[in-house]
Amino acid sequence: MKVDWIVAEIGSTTTLVNAFSKNDGLLGKGMDATTVDSDVNIGLKNALNSLKKHLNTNDLSYESMFASSSAAGGLRMTVSGLVYEMTVKAAKQAATNAGANIHKVSAGELTEDDLEQIQSINPNIILVSGGTDFGEKDVAYNNIKKIELLNLSVPIIYAGNIDNHYRINKYFEKSEQKDYLTIVNNVYPRVDQMNIHPVRKKIYETFEKHIIHAKGMQNIKKLVDGSIMPTPGSVMESTIVLEEVLGNVMTIDVGGATTDVHSITTPSEEFEDYQEGEPKEKRTVEGDLGVFINYKKVIESIGKQALAKKMNITANELEALIQNYQYKPESEIERKLVFELTKHCVFSALNRHIGDYRNVYTTSGQKVIPQGRDLTQLQAVVLTGGALINLEGTEEIVKSYFKTHPNKMIPKTIKVYKDTDYIMSSVGVLSLKHLDFSKKVLVKSLDINHFD
Repeated sequence: MKVDWIVAEIGSTTTLVNAFSKNDGLLGKGMDATTVDSDVNIGLKNALNSLKKHLNTNDLSYESMFASSSAAGGLRMTVSGLVYEMTVKAAKQAATNAGANIHKVSAGELTEDDLEQIQSINPNIILVSGGTDFGEKDVAYNNIKKIELLNLSVPIIYAGNIDNHYRINKYFEKSEQKDYLTIVNNVYPRVDQMNIHPVRKKIYETFEKHIIHAKGMQNIKKLVDGSIMPTPGSVMESTIVLEEVLGNVMTIDVGGATTDVHSITTPSEEFEDYQEGEPKEKRTVEGDLGVFINYKKVIESIGKQALAKKMNITANELEALIQNYQYKPESEIERKLVFELTKHCVFSALNRHIGDYRNVYTTSGQKVIPQGRDLTQLQAVVLTGGALINLEGTEEIVKSYFKTHPNKMIPKTIKVYKDTDYIMSSVGVLSLKHLDFSKKVLVKSLDINHFD
């Protein structure tokens, strides 16, 4: 059987493969456990066999294969800049939007302690920013020289003051690290102006070219003749596609290890002045909120006594469930446990992502001002990730949050869509080359009936 495209998503716990036809959309999917401790190819081959079974064929060929990956910790990055609330914030947001897990952030000139930490982290990509265009330039230049002297043989992306381009290129001419350097346009060219897209694109390209950090990933690269990108970056690209259809949109992705929130919104006119420097497209990743790898942390955060009460079971019954916990719940009580963990992940992640109304007292009396991200103009929320897709009633988790958090900067009611075909992490990488097709299959998966 010949299909047009196959997209593999190699996750922290499961590997999914989706088969697509130009004319018929999603044809079928296969799934198996990710074999990250041995060789991710084993899990991929098992998932492809699952797909063959689903398609009722023994012979499967394709025009192109694409892939996204968050296995082995995904994309590890460090970010350095000049001022935390300016160049550092912009660089950090560009990296998270591209799907990175940020392991270190530093502002100002790198110290010996900073350099020691970067060396210990051994990131997959190092991002250096600093200075508006034709403004301060020495800190960013000194930082990139210090990083070069670490001799890590790790890709370095410079996205700072463009006035440094000439001397950085000249400095790296004779360096053994010259092949690891990439220079892009400034991520923060002027005060309160972010320029995230060029950096995000370069991170995708660098990830695809250099990143082989899960066992067997080098063989995946041989199979894939399309793009490879970090899975969260692919979800962000799908969210960008959906903004054209739904308007201001948020995607919530609860996974085994993390909970990611992606929002693409414009602020209200009332609070626009308070949103300077806030990007239109933003992703936050919560590394302590996951329903498989991090389920113990989530249970600890809720508290066992409170969790047992929510589930209306005894402490002993809860303990037995925890001892036999598995990422694919089978019984009703197991599903109830995962539902409560998922709800906690969603509520906690939204609390961190969304801004608040704050009461302040001025000479003219009490005044309400916003603090953080303004999502009052949000029009739709999209749910993806195994837990939110496979459990029943997860739309009510989000609706409940919007009803019970009057101090958050959100509308009172919201439309909620579920990625029923579970394809957002696949379609995002596909959309970079097949945009119109990707939009159609996403609309079908979300059952959006007003799209022409």
